Amino acid sequence: MSKLGNLGARLHRGEVGYDFVKNRKIWYGLSILITITAIVGLAVRGLNMGIEFEGGAVFNTPKNTSASVSQAEEYAERASGHDAIVQELGDGSLRIQVAGIDTDAANTIKNTLADDLKVDSEQINAELVGPSWGEQIANKAWQGLGIFLILVVIYLAIAFEWRMALAAFVALIHDITITVGIYALVGFEVTPGTVIGLLTILGYSLYDTVVVFDSLKEQTKDITKQTRWTYSGVANRSINSTLVRSVNTTVVALLPVAGLLFIGGGVLGAGMLNDISLSLFVGLAAGAYSSIFIATPLVADLKEREPQLKALKKRVLAKRAQATAKGETPENEVVDDQYDDEPEDATPAVVGPRNQPASRTRGRGRPSGKRR
Repeated sequence: MSKLGNLGARLHRGEVGYDFVKNRKIWYGLSILITITAIVGLAVRGLNMGIEFEGGAVFNTPKNTSASVSQAEEYAERASGHDAIVQELGDGSLRIQVAGIDTDAANTIKNTLADDLKVDSEQINAELVGPSWGEQIANKAWQGLGIFLILVVIYLAIAFEWRMALAAFVALIHDITITVGIYALVGFEVTPGTVIGLLTILGYSLYDTVVVFDSLKEQTKDITKQTRWTYSGVANRSINSTLVRSVNTTVVALLPVAGLLFIGGGVLGAGMLNDISLSLFVGLAAGAYSSIFIATPLVADLKEREPQLKALKKRVLAKRAQATAKGETPENEVVDDQYDDEPEDATPAVVGPRNQPASRTRGRGRPSGKRR
């Protein structure tokens, strides 16, 4: 078995782990800082909306146009008096976008561009985009996003409970805010492809979150009948048991998206790929982060406000303090990278990654019934 596979198996069995829930204030603070930065970037710089949303014209030149991208951009800005975006297509033609112009201005710009580029004006294909069309797309996108969030909250509240639904909702808003803020900071153009990318990342983010929630739901059945684990402890074990799976799925999803963004858009100059690839790349990374560091710790915080789980936490902490006072190792701590033996009176079906036979873990590597 590979080292990563071995680590995943040990995390799944609870033999090793990192206390994500204990350090939740650090993750909350980091997320708040990133979110504030994204909001400030959005407020100060704003979004670079494409012509699909603002209206304008797109001019496609003939193949093998002699002018460079920078020259064509200079010609278009001088002819229109507006900022222009020029992209070189694979066949050698140029795609020139100019926002905020009407039909009469488009015809004039087309003729001027033909003179500057030394081509026949009939060879330049001009397409006009009205702002009302972009407004309809934006409205439909907002409606789709709102319906999606409502359905997600309802589904999670039925399948799990309202606290998990609330935590998943917060994580999704967190992912959307960061992704939109990154767009504002880097200045990438927002197109319908960007909207598609934003809606797509919500599914990935929700998938990782539901995987952890499902493990947490399974492991917290009858949790109040034992005194070994708090709800936060079980939540932490749920994160660790699914950690490698979440990382693997995220990396596999990020690799092709990174190829589109950095190789297709950056190296090869296919700028039209940037609109959707950036939203996917940032959103996938933010979704994996929020499912581990935001959603599950937030559920633990909400759950441990319940009287039963609050009382359970007091009992568990009191039992651990009593064990420490006697010089014993508390039953939830790790000794030589393995959890201590299950108490004789513990309920077998309570918490833990999987219900393992006691013979597999009891007394491993040391005399039975004695502690190192």
